[in-house]
Amino acid sequence: MTTFRISPAVADAFPDTLIALVTATGLHGHDAWPRTASALEDLERELAAGTWAPADESDPRIEAWHTAYRSFGTNPRRIRPSVDALGRRLAKKGSLPRINPAVDSYNAVSVRHGLPAGAFDLDRVTGDVEIRYADGGETFTPLGEPDTTEHPKPGEIVYADTTDVLTRHWNHRDAHRTRVTEDSTRVAFVLETLHATRDGHLLSNAAEELRGLLAPHAGQTTVHHLSPGRPRITV
Repeated sequence: MTTFRISPAVADAFPDTLIALVTATGLHGHDAWPRTASALEDLERELAAGTWAPADESDPRIEAWHTAYRSFGTNPRRIRPSVDALGRRLAKKGSLPRINPAVDSYNAVSVRHGLPAGAFDLDRVTGDVEIRYADGGETFTPLGEPDTTEHPKPGEIVYADTTDVLTRHWNHRDAHRTRVTEDSTRVAFVLETLHATRDGHLLSNAAEELRGLLAPHAGQTTVHHLSPGRPRITV
């Protein structure tokens, strides 16, 4: 079991935060996931037809993350929130990357709903996971760069377990150690909003959509919600 929690300092600074934790066990990452493939293709087709476009930094959902990044000293136009970077890539290239079915699933849901998303292989997580301010002494190995070690800036918001940092700049980039691959069988997916009062329904819809993509290829799926009012969830 893994406990996710929001630190009191982060809860106080962002009191309207709501995070959906969609957990999946018994994942079959080597199978074909046709509904996920269709979700990606639908986004690309709608973009090409001009009937839909990803949220950009003028959208309140993205703007809120830019404001949050600036509050902890990160320039969001240089180091972008994950959903912002993914949406810009889609708008520029006309397509999303195909990584593996589980990652493709949360990417599709993230861009569709304008909400940051990520995932952790729970079998690679050590101890509990906390969303907190970095003290500057932590280490971080970026996804795809197993020989690189970074040190988050003091005051930067991170996800961290008992070993090191799992995401930098809240949701800009994931760590290599807890990356989700085709071999991952026990995964926690996260979807986030800083404005639950305004966008909580979007988050709930996105979480159920993601669960729907995962469920045919998992033994069990569950949706939990983490917030300042409920700052601790065990999955």
